Amino acid sequence: MIDNLDRAIMRTLQQDARVSYAEIAKANKVSPATIHVRVEKLRKSGYIDGTHVHLNAKKLGYDVCCFIGINLARAGDYPTTLAKLEALPEVVEAHYTTGQYSIFIKVMVQSISDLQHLLIEKIQPIDEIQATETLISLQQPILRQVSV
Repeated sequence: MIDNLDRAIMRTLQQDARVSYAEIAKANKVSPATIHVRVEKLRKSGYIDGTHVHLNAKKLGYDVCCFIGINLARAGDYPTTLAKLEALPEVVEAHYTTGQYSIFIKVMVQSISDLQHLLIEKIQPIDEIQATETLISLQQPILRQVSV
């Protein structure tokens, strides 16, 4: 069970994971040791599952973000297909879904020609894939994590 202090700690760390325990403690009127204990408790219980650096894909030359809906030939092909998709570094997210697609992936590439190469040479040749539909993202006006 998490309380208001735990939520405040997680909100602060979401905004800046490099903030010191002393700063969090001062803002919440508790000791740095309390913050340390609470953060460790949140890690061990799975509320905090890591600390990440968010890279700017555009600065790194990845100008094309797209989503690809994938229809599988058979539902049982999911594990094999997922393993093949996971081997492609351009695939940055994959979701097993209900509805129109079996799998929905997010892909980052540097150019439209790179996207074409990825589709024609790497994704569509996967035997278990029956069909794909590609949606190109024009912009990402909202990017946030869940709120606590």
